[in-house]
Amino acid sequence: MFEISKDIPVVYLGLIGSLFAGLATGIGAIPIFLIPNITKRIQGMMMGFGAGVMLAATSFSLIIPAIEAASDNTGNRTHAATIVVIGILLGGVFLLYSNQYLPHEHFFKGHEGADNNNLKRVWLFVIAIAIHNFPEGLAVGVGFGGGNVANGIALATGIGLQNLPEGLVVALALLGERYSKRNAFLIALFTGLVEPIGGVIGAGVVSLAQFFMPWAMAFAAGAMLFVISDEIIPESHQLGFEKEATFGVMIGFVVMMFLDVTLGSG
Repeated sequence: MFEISKDIPVVYLGLIGSLFAGLATGIGAIPIFLIPNITKRIQGMMMGFGAGVMLAATSFSLIIPAIEAASDNTGNRTHAATIVVIGILLGGVFLLYSNQYLPHEHFFKGHEGADNNNLKRVWLFVIAIAIHNFPEGLAVGVGFGGGNVANGIALATGIGLQNLPEGLVVALALLGERYSKRNAFLIALFTGLVEPIGGVIGAGVVSLAQFFMPWAMAFAAGAMLFVISDEIIPESHQLGFEKEATFGVMIGFVVMMFLDVTLGSG
């Protein structure tokens, strides 16, 4: 469906795609200037929607292509599955230790990681979102880095959709901390700009050798699975509307599945 131009380095495509996805965080924060009150019920549904999008992107745009790529490299489905299993677990461990050693603070779960009293609370929030956003950018970069622009576009679109409600929730939480609307918007925008860093790294690693592609995809998938289970879904339930958040997950999942089928090359 999409053809990649040989004149455009895949690293640039990874940068552009992850930048697009990251900027969606700031776009999602714009309603704080337009809508006077957004209920916690809607916030919970939106966070659930984001989790569903990420879950489907992890399944259809990372894990399945990783298995296919590993099968092509090894010629053995068992070896391929083993590579993907190890990559997923490594991605989860990476996020586990990132959470453990980097000081950050979630809006509902509170402080995590190393103690650092010199950092203002808002910057602890920013670090938390940055930890969350890095694997998303990595996933987009890996998607483009394999030379499959259709898969990269599907991932970038899905992650961008996920970032829209996330940007709004971040901005609303900052308003609750008595930040001005302008500063809440700028901080939400800033948190999304870590994604192009992950995008360049992901595309760069995969473009070096196709051998790395299944490993990188599985690693990004594991990191995203950790974020979904450890952060997004629990925080959506903290708002007190678990059923609404669960339906949000289901809607987000089927939307991303549809995008992957229609935009992807499969």
